[in-house]
Amino acid sequence: MTLVTATPRRRLVDHGAWFLVLPALIPILVLSVGPLLYGIALAFTDAQSGRTEPTQWIGTLNFRDLLHDTLFWDSFRIGLLWAVGVTVPQFLLALGLALLLNQRLRLRWLARALAIVPWAMPEVVVGIMWRLVYNPDAGILNETIRDLGLGDGRDWLSGLATALPAVVVVGVWAGMPQTTVALLAGLQNTPRELHEAAAMDGAGAWRRFRTVTWPAIRPIALAITALNFIWNFNSFALVYVLTNGGPGGRTRLPMLFAYEEAFRYGQFGYAAAMGCAMVAVISIILAFHLAGRLRRGGDET
Repeated sequence: MTLVTATPRRRLVDHGAWFLVLPALIPILVLSVGPLLYGIALAFTDAQSGRTEPTQWIGTLNFRDLLHDTLFWDSFRIGLLWAVGVTVPQFLLALGLALLLNQRLRLRWLARALAIVPWAMPEVVVGIMWRLVYNPDAGILNETIRDLGLGDGRDWLSGLATALPAVVVVGVWAGMPQTTVALLAGLQNTPRELHEAAAMDGAGAWRRFRTVTWPAIRPIALAITALNFIWNFNSFALVYVLTNGGPGGRTRLPMLFAYEEAFRYGQFGYAAAMGCAMVAVISIILAFHLAGRLRRGGDET
């Protein structure tokens, strides 16, 4: 008898759970999944701005043209350099800062609050602030170089050799707080008894980090690194404000290139194909990365 009445009750609970999920699911479907599917469909058309003729279905023509577009693949190479150049030092510096903030220091609460200040600032504000820092005439960086007698300074954001490294520095500074917070949360969940036991066994600081700390935060490190790589590769506002893709396309990230194709030249179908290509390539890279990391983690256990 109980089995007969339990099944309808369970179904009722399941339906109730769906009703609870719907308020969060509907915005995701409308604002994320819907535009994604529309963008994929748009990539197979010749959609352009200012056309009086109806949009035509052209199949894979946009993707075939994309394969031979050297400017796009050059921007893709720059995007990979940018993403790796920002993600790696971002993680290393955030790890060091998280380890420091996890210690019992005086005014630790103040240091933690100051560490997340860049995270609270909009990217446009960060870009404007760092443009002032890099200003060739009155920027604080060039003024410091002159005061130290190291030269007359340079135009960091307009130099062909310095534009991308200068923008990478800003990306690391702006994105480091969120990585620090994630790693600090992992460190605080690591039992101190494990560190104390390792110290009693004669383990030094490096050995305790390698055998106790790192295994505890490795899942968090893997997740935040993958997310940072995606966020950095898809970065737009920061680089747009700093250099607008210049000089000479040296900082033109794929998102900037797609933006120009869509909103400057009106090639909406071609720009949508760029977006699909970026999603596909980054998904493949991350799949290999995550599979390799998980395989190494399984071998170690």
